[in-house]
Amino acid sequence: MRCPVCLTQDTKVNDSRLAEDGFVIKRRRECQKCGFRFSTFEQPEILNLVVIKRNGGKEPYLREKLEGGLKKSLEKRPYTQERFKKLINTVERDIQKRKDDEITSNEIGEIVMKRLKTFDKIAYIRFASVYRAFEDVKTFQRELNSLLKK
Repeated sequence: MRCPVCLTQDTKVNDSRLAEDGFVIKRRRECQKCGFRFSTFEQPEILNLVVIKRNGGKEPYLREKLEGGLKKSLEKRPYTQERFKKLINTVERDIQKRKDDEITSNEIGEIVMKRLKTFDKIAYIRFASVYRAFEDVKTFQRELNSLLKK
């Protein structure tokens, strides 16, 4: 790992700790040349996963797209960055559990809605209204009623 200050590759790991429920490793490092201390984070990423879109097109899975969609649904809602990271990690774990190299955008949407329902009900309704493309107020009302029954 290069030092962000002097760009030398000679850095030493002083400490490693598990973070975010054991799915991330935080490493404290020190540059052997200039003495600058910094942290790095190591976490698993989903590799070689292809998302099949509604129109049949295919594209590689991007964590950033998942984060963007969730942030839109959580806009102006109270949540911490730590809880948000846990939500993203949980959704990605659910995707990885499928042990398949292709997933439909529909399947990702269902996984996200399942997790959002317990994370934040308002964000869940926002996400569902876009994802399920509610056509009218009755469809929206049915989704609200199913949420209120539980």
